[in-house]
Amino acid sequence: NFLRQKLIIYLLLFLTGFILLSFIVSLLVFAWYAKDLPSPGKLSQAPVNTTVFLDRKGKTIYQLFKDKNRLPVKLADVSDYLKEATVSIEDKDFYKHGGISKTGIVRALFNIILRRKLQGGSTITQQLIKNVLLTNERTLPRKVKEIILAMEVERRYTKDQILEMYLNEAPYGSIYWGVASASQAYFNKKPKDLDLVESAILAGLPQSPTRYSPFIGKKNAWKGRTKAVLRRMREDKKISRSDEKKALREMDHIYFNRQKINIAAPHFVFYVRDQVEKMLGPKVIDRGVKIKTTLDLDLQEEIQQIVKKEIDKLGRYKVGNGAVVVLDSQTSEILAMVGSYDFNNPKYGKFNAALGLRQPGSAIKPITYALAFEKGYTPATVLMDVKTEFPDQGNKPYVPVDYDGKYRGPIQLRFALGNSINIVAVKLLAMVGIKPFLAKAYEMGLETFKPDQKNLNRFGLSLTLGGGETNLLDLTTAFSIFARGGIRKNHRAIREITDFKGKTLFKNKDQNGKRVFSKEVSFLISHILADNNARKMIFGPNSYLHIRGKTVAVKTGTTNDKRDNWAVGYTNGVTIGVWVGNNDNSPMNEKIASGVTGASPIWRKAMIMALKKYPDGIIDKPDNVVALKIDAFLGGLPKQGEPTRSEYFIKGTEPTDVSKYYKTLKISKTTGDLANELEIKNGDYEEKEFVVITESDPVSRDGKNRWQEAINQWEEEQNDPRYHPPTKISTNDENNVLVDIKKPADKSRLTNHRINVQAKIVSLKPIKKIEIYINNQLMKEFNEDRKEINENFDLEDGVYKLKVVVTNSDDKRDEKEVRFGINKNWDYQKPTVTPIPTTSPTPTP
Repeated sequence: NFLRQKLIIYLLLFLTGFILLSFIVSLLVFAWYAKDLPSPGKLSQAPVNTTVFLDRKGKTIYQLFKDKNRLPVKLADVSDYLKEATVSIEDKDFYKHGGISKTGIVRALFNIILRRKLQGGSTITQQLIKNVLLTNERTLPRKVKEIILAMEVERRYTKDQILEMYLNEAPYGSIYWGVASASQAYFNKKPKDLDLVESAILAGLPQSPTRYSPFIGKKNAWKGRTKAVLRRMREDKKISRSDEKKALREMDHIYFNRQKINIAAPHFVFYVRDQVEKMLGPKVIDRGVKIKTTLDLDLQEEIQQIVKKEIDKLGRYKVGNGAVVVLDSQTSEILAMVGSYDFNNPKYGKFNAALGLRQPGSAIKPITYALAFEKGYTPATVLMDVKTEFPDQGNKPYVPVDYDGKYRGPIQLRFALGNSINIVAVKLLAMVGIKPFLAKAYEMGLETFKPDQKNLNRFGLSLTLGGGETNLLDLTTAFSIFARGGIRKNHRAIREITDFKGKTLFKNKDQNGKRVFSKEVSFLISHILADNNARKMIFGPNSYLHIRGKTVAVKTGTTNDKRDNWAVGYTNGVTIGVWVGNNDNSPMNEKIASGVTGASPIWRKAMIMALKKYPDGIIDKPDNVVALKIDAFLGGLPKQGEPTRSEYFIKGTEPTDVSKYYKTLKISKTTGDLANELEIKNGDYEEKEFVVITESDPVSRDGKNRWQEAINQWEEEQNDPRYHPPTKISTNDENNVLVDIKKPADKSRLTNHRINVQAKIVSLKPIKKIEIYINNQLMKEFNEDRKEINENFDLEDGVYKLKVVVTNSDDKRDEKEVRFGINKNWDYQKPTVTPIPTTSPTPTP
């Protein structure tokens, strides 16, 4: 018990000493930080740090708070709704505390010390001090100063005075500071005339004015924030539940003054703003920073003019909007971004169409072809462009067509891609596989093409014709991979961010990138897309895609329902993507055509403008790519009588023979059908050349080869006799029979006593009897239908005559014989012995 009492005494002494020491240290800390504090009497009309957006050369694009607009107002002239809404959402205990929230301070200090991140904890008094007297830097010293000043402000001013100053100094988005300027700008009202909904909207803005602003914030973000304000007011008993419900209904019909924002690159600026907020937090823009972007302001302004003029021309085509993205092909930096042709259009101007998910149409096809080239197919590979049904695509048969409704038969992949032939693209996707396509597209940065089970269930073979969704920025970035020779680099909009003191908050580093395609595959795709001759069949020789004197790769795309029209192309210097359509996804006029109207004219003018300062050309031919003269018709080595052309191949994939589709057939001279074996044996035939194209159906699930059925149907409709080889076998001499002895050879000398007899029988009718004779002696007989003989016989040395006699069911008969010798020449004859006469001896007498 004595030890326990002694321990308790020591513990009490220690705690007392610790508390006294902590108190002394706290006094010293507060005294140190309080020595240079600004006077609380300066709580009005403080300067605001301006957030400046600069282009890549340092030219000012936009100053977010350049003109701080204030209209001071007395608290008595502010709507009670707005005062109550502000207190509820920002500091519900405002009229109870002494300037600081103890739990909030503990949470804020914890976050600063351990996580270097400030989250909440500020009262209205503290926010007023941050807005007017202190910076927004996230440090412990600044937080201590804020606490000291908050207590001092609470000592000097009444709560209503503090609230009045706060309402006059709070940021409400864009250039509007204070409730008077904000209520005038948003609703054309004085603060005292604001109703419940309008008050809730304004009360929600100061937390993140650039995010929640109805003018420059995220689309409809203000609605979610307003709902939160109304909910807090109801929880604080400021309004009833019926008041809340009524206000929510009215919110959907709220009217804002239409504000015209004069800004050089509006969608790009707000895209950058969102990127900065993601990296450095939502408050960083409000406290003032200098953002050096990747934008080329001169190019941006030129392209904005191009978009506006061209969209104005497209009124009769029911085209309501357009968007353009320009990237540096080597760095993937955004040089220009036009999100709509008129940012201030009240219906759709604020929506950045460069980021909207739309179907890319045929503009996605190069990914399919690049994947095929990876798997060994070549630009000379031939596929059949014929009307083909692909079953089980969206629970119904899928029969893709081209916009002109034509089918072109055999076509090489260079021309199929250049002319954007749909059937071939669908077949190619079936051959390389949907999952590998999704994986490659996702690897290229198309986030919506993730190869998960959901997408595998959702997508079919129409995916290669643009059946999935992506956005213009991502698709343009994917095309720039080909421009770099297969290296992916993520698009970038920001080079550097500094605060108003010059401190660097962020600096972008050069990207090494990740290889997605080989240089060889990238070169093949680029060369095809830059080949004006390869697309001449559909687009003609002088389309908007051809820029005379320049080497530019480009691909267009139009969805079947004419809701989206694209053109994406690149050089070594720039990659430019263009989309036109309607923000509400309504279809355009049916006359919109890739390469003629819509996106292509905008793309052409934008590319010509960009090429005045950025280089053209595609990547150099890799050493592992070889040029070869080939058959221009079916893609193999040159064939006599057929036109030729040059083609590039990755080494190891070039053809080594004429096309396999050329077939030389033996035709009966008598019937014109395929010569039968008897005619071939007798030489009663002639050779003719035909084109016989075969394809297998990799997606068939019922054993039917629909691809070949479609080819056969197409061939029947052709006038060219090369597509009509005979399929019947000639019946000429069908009653006859022929036998041919293969072994032993006639007039041969053998050394082995076991003799192998082989013979082939040709007859269109069944064989009835086969007889084998050696030296006219029947050795073996078969009474059955046989087409071949393979029998062994043991013989002694000597010469022999082998005869085979065959009779068919029509009693037609044929026989063949050969002579041979065993250890004797075949013509050996045994010597004849001549008798020698003898005389009888004379008897001896």
